[in-house]
Amino acid sequence: MVSEPARSPLKRERVREHLMELVESRAPGAPIPSERALCEQLGVSRPTLRSAVDELVATGLLVREHGRGMFVARAKITQELAPDRDSHRLPQASGTWASRVLEFTTVRAGARVGRRLRISPAAEITYIARLRLVDEEPMAIEYLHVPAVLVPGLRPADMESGDFYDLLRDRHGVRVHEAVQSIEPTVTNEEEARLIGVPVLSPALLFERLTRDATGRPVEYVHSVYRGDRYRIVSRLALDDAAPAGRARPARGHHPGIPPGDLAGRGDVPAQMLGDVQPAP
Repeated sequence: MVSEPARSPLKRERVREHLMELVESRAPGAPIPSERALCEQLGVSRPTLRSAVDELVATGLLVREHGRGMFVARAKITQELAPDRDSHRLPQASGTWASRVLEFTTVRAGARVGRRLRISPAAEITYIARLRLVDEEPMAIEYLHVPAVLVPGLRPADMESGDFYDLLRDRHGVRVHEAVQSIEPTVTNEEEARLIGVPVLSPALLFERLTRDATGRPVEYVHSVYRGDRYRIVSRLALDDAAPAGRARPARGHHPGIPPGDLAGRGDVPAQMLGDVQPAP
């Protein structure tokens, strides 16, 4: 039976998804409805809505203008760490990782998640929110969205032990093939701060990942919030043989952390990315 998201953090997630849908469906500079109108439309309190709006303002997706309202912010610059698929390897992060399920339910996909998973907004998805721990210390919160038809019989306990992709393959016959993941800075809201044990509005890393099987079908959409004081991303760039001698190509944009022009003519630079858990202060 399909249930409507009602409890925190599901209610917060519903508000966030609606605001993200507004941002993604409008051009930069376009207005969004007032807080009063959004509260009436979503059936939530003003503090709940304002908390979600504050989060998107802090992360640069919305802007407030005094006396005028709220508007979609200018688009962010996107830079891929590893344009060459064959050179992008993901070593396992340090520490002993474990999971604790916070929410496990079946909901309708909605417009934004449905678009990512290429399913109807009314289609059912299995929604899982889980706390990720490293050496028994909270490190991140993951919000997973999986088409329910792909994982019949999935249980909360399945998400607390073992590898989810192994489970997809061995029990459900779904073989993941590739994923596209973005990383950007964010800050924690009240619920996230409480769960991972940091002050409200602490720096954090927002991961978004879309995973596909061998046919190109989306099988998982995830967004995760990692605490910024304990987790960092380290990338290793291969600079010596990035472009064969005599076959330099014009630079397009720039590589993360390297001033524009420093690698002019090298084209794509192979990269290796590693998640690095920092020692506790």
